[in-house]
Amino acid sequence: MTQPLSYLKETASQTAGPYVHIGLIPQMAGFDIFQKSFGNVLAGPNTKGERITLKGCVLDGTGTPLRDVLLEIWQANAAGRYNHPADRSAGAIDEDFRGWGRAGSDFASGLITFETIKPGTTKDKAGRPCAPHVNVFIVARGINIGLNTRLYFSDEQAANAADPVLNLIEQPSRRSTLIAKRSVHGDKTIYSFTINLQGPQETVFFDV
Repeated sequence: MTQPLSYLKETASQTAGPYVHIGLIPQMAGFDIFQKSFGNVLAGPNTKGERITLKGCVLDGTGTPLRDVLLEIWQANAAGRYNHPADRSAGAIDEDFRGWGRAGSDFASGLITFETIKPGTTKDKAGRPCAPHVNVFIVARGINIGLNTRLYFSDEQAANAADPVLNLIEQPSRRSTLIAKRSVHGDKTIYSFTINLQGPQETVFFDV
């Protein structure tokens, strides 16, 4: 005889992690199990465009860097085109640019880095120009559903001011949570970012 639902115990649940390193970036956990591991280097030796490093961290509500977080990014190439058949924009595909990367935070510092190129201007479905940006997906222990956000570039003020997505954010002060700050160290251009999961400086996340 089937018991009433009131007698059934709820199945235990668990948020993402800490297995994300073993399952998605096993090289960070010391495992070499994939024939081809997709890491944090998106650009090849012949990729067109300005070489940049994205460097940052994800902070919890207390301001502490997460040390078991995983980020995936995808972006257009220097001509403003994604390496995907659904993108029909005029820019040429760069065969040497993957356009997608995955990285985990350093276990000691929480630092996350990507080696890529600065993306070009894209267009939305309405044909409006979009400022250069990088799409970001975040998974970590304590996050029930992966979070989506973007990184824009601090030296693209005019393009950022006209960007249709940034202008959807009603509070202009919160737009700054999506801006990666440019600095140059020798021959290396670095864009630094901080993603805040909670608190007064919480990063803007998107429902996609």
